[in-house]
Amino acid sequence: MTDSFLHQKRIFFDRWANFYDFLLTTVIYQAIHRRLLSYVTLPPQAQVLDLGCGTGRLLNRLGEQYPDFLGIGLDLSAEMIKQARRSNTHHPQLIFLRGEATALPFGNGQFDAVFNTISFLHYPNPQRVLTEIRRVLQPEGYFYLVDYTVAQSGQFSISPGGLRLYSPQKREEMGQGVGLSCQGHHYLFGRVLLTLFKAI
Repeated sequence: MTDSFLHQKRIFFDRWANFYDFLLTTVIYQAIHRRLLSYVTLPPQAQVLDLGCGTGRLLNRLGEQYPDFLGIGLDLSAEMIKQARRSNTHHPQLIFLRGEATALPFGNGQFDAVFNTISFLHYPNPQRVLTEIRRVLQPEGYFYLVDYTVAQSGQFSISPGGLRLYSPQKREEMGQGVGLSCQGHHYLFGRVLLTLFKAI
């Protein structure tokens, strides 16, 4: 990602952060999270990464369901991370850090599961992001990709840098290219699709 692009995205989400949990999106995300969690199975004492964690709501919900897991939330926006730390109800079980999706500050095979919820559409270089996700996943670890889908992949000029939406087939192809095997697709809310990958 270029510095200019990252700067624009960071400003966009920094401005949104203070209102993020009071908007209609919060109601929608609650419904998405509830349905997503019905497909999630974590091993005991799992280490989990929420990439593009926003204000940390998903990790807090996971903390209620899995009291022995360690969760790390990573987001480009410093303001989102500030809000996530304020609403962290499971410290020190949950940790929130600022960072970039194309250069994850974690070791190879560190995580049992990686989540990415309504964030993948913002990445201008999705293949690099997927490569990093595969790198930090343990063999046979799971990647939960949750985002809007379309019949034909395309780019839409809505937020800075545009949004990129992918068909289920395109998701499978991109995952397969980095060693992530698609385990299935599940619609969670309208056009919001969970694609479940397994590291091979």
